Amino acid sequence: MRLLPTLLAACALALPVYAQTASTGSSTAKATSHAHLSMQQRFENANTTHDGHLTLEQAKTGYPAVARHFTAMDQDKKGYVTEEDIRAYYKTQRTLHHQAADGAGKAPSG
Repeated sequence: MRLLPTLLAACALALPVYAQTASTGSSTAKATSHAHLSMQQRFENANTTHDGHLTLEQAKTGYPAVARHFTAMDQDKKGYVTEEDIRAYYKTQRTLHHQAADGAGKAPSG
């Protein structure tokens, strides 16, 4: 009979955790769980004007990673970046990173 109160207590403690993970579509979950948002979701959340153009101010508020590299991403100096600009920047960075890693493992010739 002692097992029943223990099980009920365990269920009561687990319920809030389950409810928090099950409601990933809510606005509070979006605000607290940036690690699980896709780049597109982050862009859409930060782009408060919903025009597909993320300004530096919008990036500072809603997409800090883009804000840190905004000048490099805004190659055409338009004053905004698009999702395509962000993808192109990260693709270039990945390529440079892989080239550096490949070059670091090779012995200098000469």
